[in-house]
This record gives sequence, structure tokens and C-alpha cells, in this order.
Amino acid sequence: MTNAMSNVVSVIDTSSNTVITTIPVGSFPFGVAANPSLARVYVANVFSDTVSVISTNSNTVTATVPVGDSPIAVAVGPTGARAYVTNTDSDTVSVIDTSSNTVIATIPVGDRPVCVAVHPTQARAYVTNGDSATVSVLSTNTNAVIATVPVGNRPSGVAVDGPRARAYVPLVGSEAVSVFNTDTNTVIGTVPAGDFPVFVAVDTTRARAYVTNFDADTLSVIDTDTTTVTATIPAGDGPGGVAVDPAGRRAYVTDENWDAVSVIDTDTNTITATIPVEDAPVGVALK
Repeated sequence: MTNAMSNVVSVIDTSSNTVITTIPVGSFPFGVAANPSLARVYVANVFSDTVSVISTNSNTVTATVPVGDSPIAVAVGPTGARAYVTNTDSDTVSVIDTSSNTVIATIPVGDRPVCVAVHPTQARAYVTNGDSATVSVLSTNTNAVIATVPVGNRPSGVAVDGPRARAYVPLVGSEAVSVFNTDTNTVIGTVPAGDFPVFVAVDTTRARAYVTNFDADTLSVIDTDTTTVTATIPAGDGPGGVAVDPAGRRAYVTDENWDAVSVIDTDTNTITATIPVEDAPVGVALK
């Protein structure tokens, strides 16, 4: 878990809900993604213009990769061979070869790219462009933009539901989530959310999407079969990053204003634990 104002990553043991170590990284760490195939985690350091590569075996930084200007989010492809980093002030995406920890391509996208997600089975990546009101669809084979999808006002996070051919994009400026078909790259619906929805995680097994509403201090739960909100869960103060465990039984939410992580039981939609971390936790990833 990234702690933006502390310049560290907190490592949590999910069996005991305790912090087991803290790892120094770059300046203002924000996005984080795990690469289980290589036992690594990648952290985007906004003010350092770098990505820190952490070994999950030793919990130490093993490499630092220079990328574009103000890298904010990172995603790893399904094979683990590539990592994709949004550079907010460069309007680009850096493609990292994870075997050599070098940038092998830089892809121009829309205005102020925020988040990125990779399709689990198709050679596609999706980038939200906050000031363009669009999502750039990238071919991960050619490292080029192949489509641009208008989604709505100030898109932020993005998550892909591969089996249902859907992508979910919280719209900060609309208090809603845009849903588009990843086969046709067309918007098929808009779902109401809470105040200032920022990030989203999808549980494909249980057909749910979890959207953090930063100013409402809640999570919206979307049924991805019916594309409707089925529950609104009270969260901590300033919920931002969200991740769901592989079994879909727990959701982990960073509470930026609480300096904590909320653990949510997805069967009861209640907070079962609150884990203190460092200053301004933002990104969260499970390995």
C-alpha cells in the first residue's frame, strides 16, 4: 500500500491485518501493482518521475525505472512481461519490460492520463484521460492507440471485467460510473455513484464492482450482471484505492484522511478491521 505523504509502502499481512514492514520508495508514491509471476511490486512515484520495483521476497527496492513526467498509476499485463505507467503531465504511457526493468515504448494518449487497466485475455490496455473525458484503448501488441472512447466528465479509475466484456470508469465530475463494452468500445450505460467517485475494483467471480466515493466516505457496490447499484457501504474518511481478494470475500480500501486501511467483508458489506498505516495511503494491490 502506497503512503503518498510518507514516501513509503506499507506491507500488510492479510491473515492478521497487521503491517509487517515499511519500504522506502520515491517521492509521493501513488499507484501500485503486483506482478506475482516475478514476485515483484511496481510503485509509481509522482514527484520522482520513476517507478520503484520491489521484491516481494525480500521487501526491498531492487530497481528504479525512470519514466515520464508525474507517473501516477501502474498496471501489469496478464503474463507479467510488461508494466504500463500513466504519466499525467506528459500525456503518455510508459511501457516497461519487466525482465530488464527498462522502458521499451512511450505511447501518446489523451490529456492528463490518470489510471490504466489491462484486459486479462485480450491484448488491450485502457487509459482514463481526466481532462479529455475519454478512455484511450491501447493495443499491447503494437503499443499504439487503436480507439478512443468518450466516457464522461473527469474519468478517474478504470477496471476491466473480462468475462463480461465490460470496463468500469468512475467519473469524478458526474457522480457516476461509465460502463463500456470492450468488444465494441462503446458506452452501454451509466450507473449512479456517490460524491467524488475515484477508483474501482472488479470481482469477476461474484459479478461485482466496488467504487470508492472519496467525498461521501462510502463504497458503491455494482452488480455487474444487471449494472445496478445493490449496496452502499460506509467506509473510512476519504476512501480511495480499492482491491478485492481473489476469492471475493474481502475488499481493502485506503482511507486517505484516516491514515488507515479498511477491511470490508463482502458478504455482509461491513468493515471488519481498520489497519493503521502511514501518512495519506492511496494505492493498494494484492499479491
